Amino acid sequence: MSKQFSDLGINRELQARLKDIDIVEPTEVQKKVIPFILQRKKDLVALAKTGTGKTAAFGLLPLLQLINPKKNTIQVIILASTRELGQQIHANLNLYASYNPEISVIGLFGGTTIKSQLEVLKRTVHIVVATPGRLLDLIDRKSIDVSTTSYLVLDEADEMVDALHAEVENIFKEVPKTSRILMFTATMPGRIKQLVQNYLSKNATTIEADMHSIGHQGIIHQYTIVDPIEKLDILLHFLYAREGQQGIIFCKTKAAVNKLGKNLAKNKFSSGTIHGSLTQGIRDRVMGQFREGHIKVLIATDLAARGIDVKNVSYVVNYHLPDTYETYVHRSGRTARAGSKGLSLTILQKEEVKDIAGFENELGIKFKEVKKADSGSIEENNTLLWARKIFKTKPNRTVTDDFKSKIKTIFHHLTKEELIEKVLANHLNYLEQTNKGKQNK
Repeated sequence: MSKQFSDLGINRELQARLKDIDIVEPTEVQKKVIPFILQRKKDLVALAKTGTGKTAAFGLLPLLQLINPKKNTIQVIILASTRELGQQIHANLNLYASYNPEISVIGLFGGTTIKSQLEVLKRTVHIVVATPGRLLDLIDRKSIDVSTTSYLVLDEADEMVDALHAEVENIFKEVPKTSRILMFTATMPGRIKQLVQNYLSKNATTIEADMHSIGHQGIIHQYTIVDPIEKLDILLHFLYAREGQQGIIFCKTKAAVNKLGKNLAKNKFSSGTIHGSLTQGIRDRVMGQFREGHIKVLIATDLAARGIDVKNVSYVVNYHLPDTYETYVHRSGRTARAGSKGLSLTILQKEEVKDIAGFENELGIKFKEVKKADSGSIEENNTLLWARKIFKTKPNRTVTDDFKSKIKTIFHHLTKEELIEKVLANHLNYLEQTNKGKQNK
């Protein structure tokens, strides 16, 4: 018989709250971590795949239960690598803490004025969710007292230390040495090991969950080999076949994200872009539209996409092969969240195929090669996209009625079917001439 939350030591009030929001059975990482946090006093490194419920394991349940709401002090600090991840953690904690209105949870991130956060900090605060930069700023201003911190939590620690290593180390130095450290990570790069060695207690415990396949259960890993000139057409063919599903496309650079975003918009895909050069307000708006399903395709750099947790992401596309194995883990982990199924497709050029074996060996996964769409299918797909662009084009209001009348006279005797056939034939003739021109260059 599988364990329930009651078996893990969760109190009745929290159990009832979980039931209200349709969370019934704990994930593997929750089964292992929740009793440890509640019953033991040691530091913890929890190694678990993205999308397995790590956030719930540290915040949703055990820390909420360990909070003493009678104390008017900060007892828990949770660090997130990005504002987007922090916002999700903050929202979840508020949702699950609603069973006890005495527990106060606040978020400290960039994009919000310091003044407003200073006002919030004047009130009673028990749990702080923060990005390292903003927390250090407030510490330097002496506007927040972290001397009472009992628990310091790092979520997605491997992603955080990659870009924010110095900030994280400075925060370790600011909190009391008696603080219990809870570190959650999907991989164990050298910098994480160094942090563990330098700041966690010598008797720290490591718990692994679902790590026998770090490439994520429920994800199909595929790659397709293309020539550079056909890369966009192959992607458009893939996206059109999955229209209506939500997915994320990863690019290496901001310039590539912008260029691809323009191409998808030109082809009338419901898409949005996020990268580090966009203002926080724009990033928040795009992420909100994606999370609510108004945007179906998100094009992102690795840094901007850190911490994205959207349940309905059906696929991930690596438009560029990632530089590290850890990056692939985090990219593919954006799909198949919390037990669902997903697809991770990597679009490769011929010289990159040799690198796939390294990803398979390091991550314990198996890629399947899928043949790229043939030229006939690509041409048909592009023609469908062309037809859709026509359908979605808004009428030109500057055209005079006299000129429109002349155009109508030309087509006057054609039926709708005849007009479609002629317009389609004209387009296909144009494509044929264009392709011949490319071949003759």
